[in-house]
Amino acid sequence: MSTATISPTALALSSTLKTSVGCFSRNLSFFTAYNSNHLTTTRIRTSLGVSAMSTTSVSDPVEVCVKASITYPDKLGDCPFTQRVLLTLEEKHLPYDMKLVDLAKKPEWFLEISPEGKVPVAKIHEKWIADSDIITKLLEEKYPDPSLEVPPEKVSVGSKIFSTFIGFLKSKDPSDGTEQTLLTELTMFNDYIKENGPFINGKEISAADLALAPKLYHMEIALSQHKNWSIPDSLSYLKSYLKEIFSRESFVKTQPLKEDVIAGWRSKVEG
Repeated sequence: MSTATISPTALALSSTLKTSVGCFSRNLSFFTAYNSNHLTTTRIRTSLGVSAMSTTSVSDPVEVCVKASITYPDKLGDCPFTQRVLLTLEEKHLPYDMKLVDLAKKPEWFLEISPEGKVPVAKIHEKWIADSDIITKLLEEKYPDPSLEVPPEKVSVGSKIFSTFIGFLKSKDPSDGTEQTLLTELTMFNDYIKENGPFINGKEISAADLALAPKLYHMEIALSQHKNWSIPDSLSYLKSYLKEIFSRESFVKTQPLKEDVIAGWRSKVEG
């Protein structure tokens, strides 16, 4: 399986791993590092399936520019919006190329396709698209099976948790109410999952879960490290939800290192 070339001064450090499980096979070609402007391209081919149950046909991998780890540059960084896109690709069993970008030293080629210098950016319909909302919507339209679509009335479930988490994380006043505001949002989500779970859209995982889960992962790590705070045991349905999501193969494959998450939020705490 060939690897897309961005720079003419490429130093290939490629390896291929093939794993067969039942009627499914995975081919992974990874670690193609570029010695110009610090770029690493990582190709992941998820399970496409050889059985008749697979209805999605993909010839070329989806190219995705992602944040590189600040602790281990050849690994994925700590952007929850990027993980949302990667989770979507994984859950849809689509092959993809990760282009790891050092956001502290953004290369010219990256700024040409992402003038604001932000990730994720994905190449869909031969165009580079920014914003995880738009990228995941286009992926759903182009590759509708398996469906991750969410009914309009469920799209906003849990949507206030991330902002209230940030408010509590940045707070320096224990009596300012930010902790209670977060607890209120988490309790509402816990009660929702209790009545409608195990996922936001019921029995099957959906785009709403893939958008929320990376943020909850950041919340859990950052608050534990920087606030010595954890989700109360009384929110048992929320804790079960997190355990279910975080243990999925798609999440394990796309999650950032805890060290990167901790470092990424440190400025919010100290600033």
